[in-house]
Amino acid sequence: MARYTGADCRRCRREKMKLFLKGSKCDGPKCPFESRPFPPGQHGRGRPKETEYLLQLREKQKARRIYGILERQFHGYYEEAVRKQGKTGEVLLQILESRLDNVVFRAGYAPSRDSARQLVRHGHFLVNGKKVDIPSYRVREHDVIEVREKSKELTPFIVAQGLAGSRTVPAWLEAIPNQLKVLVHSLPARQTIDTQVQEQLIVELYSK
Repeated sequence: MARYTGADCRRCRREKMKLFLKGSKCDGPKCPFESRPFPPGQHGRGRPKETEYLLQLREKQKARRIYGILERQFHGYYEEAVRKQGKTGEVLLQILESRLDNVVFRAGYAPSRDSARQLVRHGHFLVNGKKVDIPSYRVREHDVIEVREKSKELTPFIVAQGLAGSRTVPAWLEAIPNQLKVLVHSLPARQTIDTQVQEQLIVELYSK
């Protein structure tokens, strides 16, 4: 399976903003973005001409990198969003937010989406009582996500319980740390999604 194996911090530098891909490291003084807040590479300090296409491309790349999705899958989500009712950009973000790995991250049970994806792949989560090990699985309204009983004593989940309350859980979710459970009250509306992405630019890029 194709996946990105390079340095995550280079991605933040390329987008000229913190994407919080490395968990607690992004908040600390050792974050490379703090000492080198410019794009990587020989011409990173230059000033490229910011064309309309470049702005749209960078916004799309930013969204892809935040959620850890490759181009083919991301474009598939866009095509699905086009077919659904509502504003395409908002529907696209709703699809991305409703992925199981993102829900685990948003609930505070993993320090980053990469970590959440790994925990899901290793089969540590149940959705409505059934094991699900597909990170791209889409949760629905009233779903109940919980950690398997055999996995609750693992270090990542003990740490997550100890850090409960340190991260704001979005209103459409309810995290119950002492039970390592997440309740999905509804699908996310745009105003409840704090991802710093201008989704309209992505729509404009793909609709050309």
